[in-house]
Amino acid sequence: MSINEQIEAGHTGAGSEPQLDPGEPVTTPTPGSGGILRGFGFGLDKFSGLYVWGLLIVVFGIWKPDLFLTSQNFRIIASSQAVAAIVALGLLVPVACGVFDLSIGATVGVAETLVIYMQAHHHGTVAGIALALLAGLAIGLANAFVVLKLHVDSFIGTLGMSSILAAAVLAITNGAYISAPLGTGTFTKFGQGKLFSIPLPVFYMIGIGLVLWWLLEYTPIGRYLYGIGGNPQAARLAGVRVDRITAGAFVTSGVVAAFAGVVLAAELGSGDSSVGDAYLLPAFSAVFLGATQIRPGRVNVLGTLIAIFLLATGVKGLQLAGAPNYISPLFNGAALIIAVALAARTAHSRRKSS
Repeated sequence: MSINEQIEAGHTGAGSEPQLDPGEPVTTPTPGSGGILRGFGFGLDKFSGLYVWGLLIVVFGIWKPDLFLTSQNFRIIASSQAVAAIVALGLLVPVACGVFDLSIGATVGVAETLVIYMQAHHHGTVAGIALALLAGLAIGLANAFVVLKLHVDSFIGTLGMSSILAAAVLAITNGAYISAPLGTGTFTKFGQGKLFSIPLPVFYMIGIGLVLWWLLEYTPIGRYLYGIGGNPQAARLAGVRVDRITAGAFVTSGVVAAFAGVVLAAELGSGDSSVGDAYLLPAFSAVFLGATQIRPGRVNVLGTLIAIFLLATGVKGLQLAGAPNYISPLFNGAALIIAVALAARTAHSRRKSS
């Protein structure tokens, strides 16, 4: 059963079946008329995340104005979430194609560790970055082989790959932190530098987002990805090279996650065997919550970015208000459940109106 079929059954919200003809424009799913929010207008069915995000800013701005409504706080939110957003954007591609990639967090950890390890052993920054990106490529190909050739379910296969990668990182680091003398060089500026007072990782996030947005919305590859996610059998009968495109989706996810690991290494300057684990749940939460925004019922770039910063704003506001440390995983976990429930409700409304 594909992810999109699971959506219809009440599991996720990955997308609707597109036109597979490269000459035809991407069609947008039409939400059902049963949604209560549609009755009020204002695009609440598509832009509810923006309204909630704005409401959170107002609430925390009134509650903790001296701490929350500061330029430093907003820069911290933007900087801290840029890497998480890059990971989520990478995850979006295989999900659009109807498969999961639970190895993205471990891929971030492998890439971050390799970059720091190479510099700590005086092999150079460029070699470390190249090795990290090649590792992301290899991980994507390995996931594709497990899922497409060994016919292992993507959830199980990539979960197993995540464990293998965690073991690899432990073998490299011996379970300890490793650090490199990054100093104030070019690599440090790559992760810690600013342009117009905005952290550079934010611009990396925007760049990757624009490329993936164009790829998914305006190219035949994007239509094929959504078509495979909606109905792989129909896509195959229509002449789409399902296995090749699915493999490409895994590779894209791996390389983007590896790039996120490189950025993280430049920000932190140390390698940690478990650093990537913190990015898995936020990425899934953002992708599925984003599937309820902009184009309800279908994962999309803008919805994912709205979701990642909505979640980050809520967590940061609660932390500034004195919430305990466990609020972040609690908030993200609850958001994931709510996102899947909303996606299922949207799919039910579409079926009912059709």
